[in-house]
Amino acid sequence: GTSNITSNWSVKITDIQSKVVSGTPTNASEPTHTDATATFRTRLTNPGDTMQYDVTVLNEGDIDAKLDKITIPESTNPAIGFEVSGIEEGSLLEAGQTALLTVIVKYNDVTEQPSDLTADLKITLDYSQAPEGYVPPAPPATIGGQEVELVESGDGLYEDEYEAGRYVYKGANPNNYITFNNETWRILSIEADGRIKIVRDELLSSRVWDSTNSNNWDRPSDIKTYLNGEYLESITVNKEKIVPTTWSIGKVSSGNNDLAGQIASENGTHSQEASVGLITVSEYLRANTNKEECGNFSLNNRNYSTCKTTNWLFKGTVYWTISPRSSNSSTVFDVYGNGSLGNGYSSNTCAVLPAITLSSDISLSGSGTSGDPYRIN
Repeated sequence: GTSNITSNWSVKITDIQSKVVSGTPTNASEPTHTDATATFRTRLTNPGDTMQYDVTVLNEGDIDAKLDKITIPESTNPAIGFEVSGIEEGSLLEAGQTALLTVIVKYNDVTEQPSDLTADLKITLDYSQAPEGYVPPAPPATIGGQEVELVESGDGLYEDEYEAGRYVYKGANPNNYITFNNETWRILSIEADGRIKIVRDELLSSRVWDSTNSNNWDRPSDIKTYLNGEYLESITVNKEKIVPTTWSIGKVSSGNNDLAGQIASENGTHSQEASVGLITVSEYLRANTNKEECGNFSLNNRNYSTCKTTNWLFKGTVYWTISPRSSNSSTVFDVYGNGSLGNGYSSNTCAVLPAITLSSDISLSGSGTSGDPYRIN
């Protein structure tokens, strides 16, 4: 008999381009490439000089490839830095597709001429055939530049199954503590664009949601005016890190059993930009690890005595959400002191849990525990 292999394996380098990022660096010689190598030589003149090289990798064959390993050694010279990005271990390079490896060369800030004037870097990409149905691993979640391990059970940071690219903290007491305005806050979520939504750990004293009995946040309601006026003025530390946000203010139907539909309804209407807001009803529900018994409005209210034990947003005191009730223009949902979700006239008084969104480019230190909360550097 005769057996033929008709597939073609061909992963190759097809281009390398350079560009000046800052300063006056130059190419000591023009970048070159072969199918298997790309070579550059950079001439750096002054501290701060930065040059970028973009290397194109093409899967010219008809077999999907995955990157098994990328080897990036440390710089051999402390005065010369290298940053590598764009292609990560485990990434998939489908047949006919390209990937870009970016290498940045920088003359680090130094106060005197270094004795060693050169540095070498050799990056190696090891590709192999991707198994059938291979799905590359999700990129690690980061908070303020720190990688955070994702979990699938217990207290911790989860991928949000309802909104792609978003991460949420779940459980009775996850390590999501953060110091803001010299107070203890908690991280609610990492949004898809990297912004960090946080809520104050301690409730503010009770006040009306709106004295006219309207559940329209943008009217503007009394509580919106207070939070973005008097309360915002009271924030004196890291106030510049707050990003004005359009808050989800879509109406919610009471006692529903469709969390995905409820989230779509909430996100169907967004407010005008405001620096301070409140959580939605669905954000309260998504903070619970017990999806089987507490995974939607109806389940939570049926099993509230159990659900409150696996939800860090349970405070033991009634407090407002931002979500209006769909069947009544005067009522707003709140979290009861027993963990169930209810609604009351907006002219009533409830405690207040302020929420703000921090910029995606903040840098954090700390581990997020109550004893070692995240701190804005």
